[in-house]
Amino acid sequence: MTEPQISETTPLPPLPTGRMQGRQVFLDTVRQAFDAAAAEGWSHITLSDPDFADWPLGERVVVDALNRWARRGRTLKMLARSYDQLRLQHPRFVQWRVTWSHLVEAHACAGAAGAELPSAIGSPVWTLERLDPLRNTLVASTDAERRVALQERVNECWLRSTPSFPASQLGL
Repeated sequence: MTEPQISETTPLPPLPTGRMQGRQVFLDTVRQAFDAAAAEGWSHITLSDPDFADWPLGERVVVDALNRWARRGRTLKMLARSYDQLRLQHPRFVQWRVTWSHLVEAHACAGAAGAELPSAIGSPVWTLERLDPLRNTLVASTDAERRVALQERVNECWLRSTPSFPASQLGL
């Protein structure tokens, strides 16, 4: 028996909502989010995390989903304390960022302490927030109030941040 092939027209299962827990659940939900962004054509995505070290950003399936998502008029906003671990652990994503630099705006909020900088994905229709990164306790929601509250918290850090994670390093 052969497995059904997923095509561009095969509808994706809805993104999960509610409280969840577990490392694998976090990874799978992040992968699903990027698939949904590509399939549904989200106009913007906001990613926020202290360092993105334990996100699946460098996986081929995530980069493929980002390639399908990337179009004129779309934006990816990234906020971290530091991008050092991302650069080391996710070379595929770093290369994707170079290719699509005109869609990406990345800032560092080095002064953010503790949970001040959320570990989250924000979109026009859905949010995922990792409340406890050590235990991977997550809350996903389509609720507009939760989306706005998360965006406000990210924006507070954004206002204190500086541009970071450039697509290329200029030098002499």
